Amino acid sequence: MTTPQRTVRAVADHPSLPSGADDRVTGFGIMGLPFDTGHYLAYRDFSASSFSPAYRSVWHRDSDGRWTFYATTPAEQSCSRYFSSATTVPAVQCDITMSWADPWSLHIAIPGRLRWTVCMSSTPLTRAVSRLGRAMPDRAWASMPVLEAMGRIAGPLLRTGGLRLAGSAPNGQEFRVAPRQIWAVRRSRAVLDGLSLGAVAPLPTQSRLADFRLPQRGLCVIGTARFDSFDPRRHAPAGRTAPTEPRTVCWGAQSNA
Repeated sequence: MTTPQRTVRAVADHPSLPSGADDRVTGFGIMGLPFDTGHYLAYRDFSASSFSPAYRSVWHRDSDGRWTFYATTPAEQSCSRYFSSATTVPAVQCDITMSWADPWSLHIAIPGRLRWTVCMSSTPLTRAVSRLGRAMPDRAWASMPVLEAMGRIAGPLLRTGGLRLAGSAPNGQEFRVAPRQIWAVRRSRAVLDGLSLGAVAPLPTQSRLADFRLPQRGLCVIGTARFDSFDPRRHAPAGRTAPTEPRTVCWGAQSNA
């Protein structure tokens, strides 16, 4: 069985973007992980991007539902390019590290702020979905109707709650997500600012960012994503946030609102 460590390293060593003129990324991610304290974490590790250098990003939702997007690149070259309008908190540029504890477990950290361990597993269901993902041609992964139909089926099948593989991001761009290989999160522990985020458990109400649904079950993914290229006539800029709260910045990090 191919381990997550081996697969993620292979993608990082030989990244390949799908063809096209839109914004495209490829790499590894933790689609999302809910905790019983109401906090939520997600992780993106894009080894190639059509609009920026390779970057890492951590998404954090606090127990009040407020999102903060951390990244190793500025807002215009990270996930805030599409999601900044979903939060009152300016994008934060800071170091993010990732290391493997063993072939099935990894550590993610924002130095001085976050320590997060994720252990993965392969199940008959994740293996079946991954076989389907690897077999699908690129033209299917680029099709909005195909992705919409897959999301409606995959959500109940994987017990994630609602799942959208295509739709509109908060800043207005259309997105298309192509998960080609998946694993389940077996267990996880996260400590933010010295406090444990608790046990992994679904949120009382599933969180969403415009059409993007955050899964109610932890899934780790190898895949690609497409977004509309930025058009100032139709899309909010990466520095735009929702109105208004006092500016907050993580300890030791630089804000790039």
